[in-house]
Amino acid sequence: MQHIAFLGLGAMGTRMATQLVKAGHRVTVWNRNPAKAAPLLEVGAALAATPRDAAQGADIVISMVTDDAAARAVWLDGAAGAVAGLRPGAIAVECSTVTPGWVRQLAEAAQSRGAQMLDAPVAGSRPQAEAAQLILMVGGEADTLEQARPVLGAMAAKVLHVGAIGQGAVLKLAANALFAAQLLSLAELLGFLARNGCPAAQAADLLAEFPIVAAPIAGAARMMAAGNTTPLFTIDLMEKDLAYLLDTGRVSGANLPGASAARAAFQRAQQRSLGSAHVSGIAAVFA
Repeated sequence: MQHIAFLGLGAMGTRMATQLVKAGHRVTVWNRNPAKAAPLLEVGAALAATPRDAAQGADIVISMVTDDAAARAVWLDGAAGAVAGLRPGAIAVECSTVTPGWVRQLAEAAQSRGAQMLDAPVAGSRPQAEAAQLILMVGGEADTLEQARPVLGAMAAKVLHVGAIGQGAVLKLAANALFAAQLLSLAELLGFLARNGCPAAQAADLLAEFPIVAAPIAGAARMMAAGNTTPLFTIDLMEKDLAYLLDTGRVSGANLPGASAARAAFQRAQQRSLGSAHVSGIAAVFA
């Protein structure tokens, strides 16, 4: 059993922190809105007033928030930020989908306290978090990962070491951009097929028969055909991730025309007030 601090109790964070409690760890949680901690308190977690309070004395401190700005506030917000509470030898883990630049800045701040750092963004959504079936893409020192692996493994089906600090963030942005490109292709082709005599529901079922269409993509096609936009991963979040990818690409000199086209399509969906809808809502742009 280890003492874990978990910062951020949105849809994903609540489910991930619950897995840590179930695994027998001592878990202290923090959330900007303390009311969202109620389900965790019911299963045995403790509630801290600030991220720093949560981090004090913890072996591992995990953040799961929306973006760079939210993560910076959680970790570095003056006297209340979690970095100020890190003890020497603790491990800070950034699970949020953020930029590599922020991850490296956080690593420097953590190391200044004598702590270690991993960036460990996740692949998967609410159902995978609920079932402890996430995939974690971990950047950082191999020895640090091995120390944290039993804790990370309580939330995930796979814990992959992908390189140095920041490489987890790089891979996560690339994976989401690949997903976005596939969603864009599906949306425009379902629109094309519907206009050429193949109704969307039939088209989605037929596309699922081809080996080049993976099961999650076939599922997304069926959601699009059914008009199901119940949010699991929203258009706003996808657009944010594509923006981060393109910003990172500019810094590194990468050419990303496909990602630029995908972002433009998701921005069109936002302009139709679909930002809070599931990414399947991109189909409305081409219907």
